[in-house]
Order: sequence, then structure tokens, then C-alpha cells
Amino acid sequence: MTSAERPLSGVVALVAGATRGAGRGIAVALGAAGATVYCSGRSNRGRRSDYDRPETVEQTADLVEAAGGTGIACITDHLDPAQVRTLVSRIDHEQGRLDVLVNDIGGEHYVDFGKTVWEYDLDRGLALLRAGLETHLITSAVALGLLTRRPGGLVVEVTDGTTTFNTPRFRETVFMDVTKHAVNRLAWGQGHELERVGGTAVAVTPGWLRSEMMLDVFGVREDSWLEATKQPKTDGPDPADFAISESPAMIGRAVAALAADPDKARWNKASVTSHALAEHYGTTDADGSRPDAWRYVEEVRERGLPADVTGYR
Repeated sequence: MTSAERPLSGVVALVAGATRGAGRGIAVALGAAGATVYCSGRSNRGRRSDYDRPETVEQTADLVEAAGGTGIACITDHLDPAQVRTLVSRIDHEQGRLDVLVNDIGGEHYVDFGKTVWEYDLDRGLALLRAGLETHLITSAVALGLLTRRPGGLVVEVTDGTTTFNTPRFRETVFMDVTKHAVNRLAWGQGHELERVGGTAVAVTPGWLRSEMMLDVFGVREDSWLEATKQPKTDGPDPADFAISESPAMIGRAVAALAADPDKARWNKASVTSHALAEHYGTTDADGSRPDAWRYVEEVRERGLPADVTGYR
């Protein structure tokens, strides 16, 4: 492959929360662009995390390798600063640099929709806050010393909803609302500190992510996901709206393009969607489409209009 096809050759990335979903999609896309990707998370072939999902960081590292990059699986609990320090020390020892940090741990399995803050199980609520925010803070606090040794470093905070979208809306539960707002603010704050040393921080949200967990919710596979849109509506997500969903490749390719941009600082402190990045860089989802899920939510779903993704992907 040419250097244009592998613009991240020589780049070292750490994707915290690379086991599945957006993290896996980003790790694979970075690898496809030529990066060396440290894929971290708790789920491994020997032990599942409390998500109790079959995906593992070793699988993600294998996918990075298959895409053409170098994938390195790292079993790490990002709530444990000592484990994160060990991981970052390993990267320093093996690579002597860190160019891209992606904080993707979210804790969505702790979200209990429809429960007020006084009805919410406090342990679960705090677990969501810790998984979705504290892991990001710990990882940045430990890793940015290495990342900032060279100018041009990039931090990507993966969240749910942009600052513009979230501010006037209540995001389902107090614990989720606070967590997702805080991650956007974290990127903004890190951007202020990183710009002094030539670094960039950006908050990026996927649209309706067609993750492994969401595919299981609808009982479909990635190669048959459109079948879910034909299912009858229940009390959960509207299957018809699932037509606007995007695979993890959408955010992955967009983030890889951002990482390869020599003028990436233009995005510093921004809170953007995967679609906005994809539109700017000309990337697409795996099927060649470019779903604009957040505009669809505002213009169709929130107005109570019939589900119709025409003009939105």
C-alpha cells in the first residue's frame, strides 16, 4: 500500500475500551491506516468483564492485524490507575511515543432507562459515572505526559450526543445525562491544556451505533441488520428508526481521517458527530453510506413523523 493509503504508518495509538463497539471500530480503522494500536479493555479470552459479552481485546487486536496494522492486546482495568500506569509505561518502553489516545469506555450496560435518580440503584448509577467518566480522566491523566512529548498529539473522547444536542435535552437518566455532558466538557477542557503544547482534543459521538450489543437486542447480525427494521414496534427502540443506524466503521474511519489530518488542530475543543467528520473528510460507513442520525433525530423522530431515512443516509 502507498503512504497515502497508510497515512498513519509510524503512529502509535492507545484505544481504551477497544473490546467492542465504537472502540473496536476505531482501533481497526486506525490499524487499516497503518497505525500500531494498543487495544485495551477488561474482557479477554480467559475472563469476561461484568458486561458478560463474548468480545475480547485479543479479537480486536487480531482485527487490527487483519486490517494491515499492528494490534497489541492489553488487559487493563482503566478504573485502576496502577494498571493504567503499567500500560502507559509499556507503551513508552516499547514505542517511546504515543500519538493518539482514544477514551471510549462508556458503561452503557449500567443505564436503567426511565428511573429517576431516587429510584436508581445507587451502586449502578455510580458505576456508570465511573466507567463513563472516571476511566477517561484516569487514562488521560496518566497517558498525556507521554502523548505531549511530541507536538501533534490527538485525544478523542467518545461520548453520546454533542454539546449542542445534549444541552437543551435530558439524556434519559440523571446518571447518563451527567456522564455524557461531562465527557464533552472533558474534551473541551483538555483542548485548552493541549493547545499550549501543540495537541488536540475532540469529543466525537457516533449516531445510533449498530454495535454488537444492539445487534443482539434486535436479534440480527451485521450482514442481516436491515431485517430488524421490519420488526413490530414494542416498548423499546422503534425498529423502523434502526434504518438510520451506523456500524462502528463509520466513527472508526472518521477518527482515522482526523488522526491523519496535519491540520487536525482546527477541531480542537470541538464536540462533533461521526457524520460531521465523515462529511468533512469524505469517509463513509462500511456500506458506502453516510448516516446523519442526529439530524434525523431532530427532524424526524422528535417531531413524531413517520420513520423515513430518505435524505439522511
